Amino acid sequence: MKKYLLPKVGNFYKANLHCHTTCSDGKLTPEQVKAAYMQKGYSVVAYTDHYLILPHTELCDENFVALHGYELEVHADTEPVSQSKKTHINLIALSPNNLLQIAYHREKYIKGNMRSKRAEAVIDESLSDYERVHSPEGVSDIMRTARNHGYFVIYNHPTWSLDDYSDYAHYDGMHAMEMYNYSSYVAGFEEVNPRVYDDILRTGKRIFCVGADDNHNCYPLDSHRCDSFGAFTVIKAPELTYTAITDALLKGNFYASMGPEIRELYYEDGKAVIKTSAAQRIIMHCGCRRSFVAIRENGKRLTSASFNIPDGAIYVRFTVVDKQGNRADSNAYFVDELEVIDRK
Repeated sequence: MKKYLLPKVGNFYKANLHCHTTCSDGKLTPEQVKAAYMQKGYSVVAYTDHYLILPHTELCDENFVALHGYELEVHADTEPVSQSKKTHINLIALSPNNLLQIAYHREKYIKGNMRSKRAEAVIDESLSDYERVHSPEGVSDIMRTARNHGYFVIYNHPTWSLDDYSDYAHYDGMHAMEMYNYSSYVAGFEEVNPRVYDDILRTGKRIFCVGADDNHNCYPLDSHRCDSFGAFTVIKAPELTYTAITDALLKGNFYASMGPEIRELYYEDGKAVIKTSAAQRIIMHCGCRRSFVAIRENGKRLTSASFNIPDGAIYVRFTVVDKQGNRADSNAYFVDELEVIDRK
């Protein structure tokens, strides 16, 4: 019997889950971002400006969902600043009615033109000011708090952040991490993070991976330096509504990409089967010292692969590489759950 790892039923929606606008340090207005991304085939943008959550429900229509959220920073207080660690976390509200600020301080942490928006912040007045601490315990407390208050929690750009294994291996509470962050990538950082993802998975944390632009649009949309449209998340959901999209995020019904498509993914009789757009290589990673690869050879078309799941595999996840070297990465599926997954 087939067990669909990506749902069999539903529609694929292209999403940017990390976006900055003129509300913080981006150069395009929320309306301009919507227009630019819709022209490129996107149906979903999470507006995650720095410091404060600002809803953009007026942008939602039958063809576009504006998720609201914000990017929260935990900064290590060390010198020089250029070498200090900065952990960034995206919080995407699972409900369109959720506007509660997490880890809020009434005087600190809000910078730039967002200071003028502080009065709009929805806070729990019964709580004391929250002092953020850059440590595994401090970051984890924020992640768990956000998760418990109805947010989808994403750990952003670990390479740019200067985090290392001693940091991220101990972060607890995230739903997902950024497999790729395009803004960091075009700025010269090696912000393609499969090793970080595997490191976290092998600690036993069952998290997802996303692709996102983190666009600020300091360069024109047709510039090679433009930080839009380079990394995205493809979400499979029954319909294009706010809660259908966030429900799909919670369930892991998506994959990350910089170009290639994963069209079908299922498990049957000890084998994992993947169907894709045209690829040069399709790889199955197993969380151990074994991996498997299908390679395009002799001019033949490669659009699918079938892999036996070996003894010793902890999980399986898939990478698709196209002829330009762009990649798509699935979420990880733990072997002990494969027999019970049914995502019809």
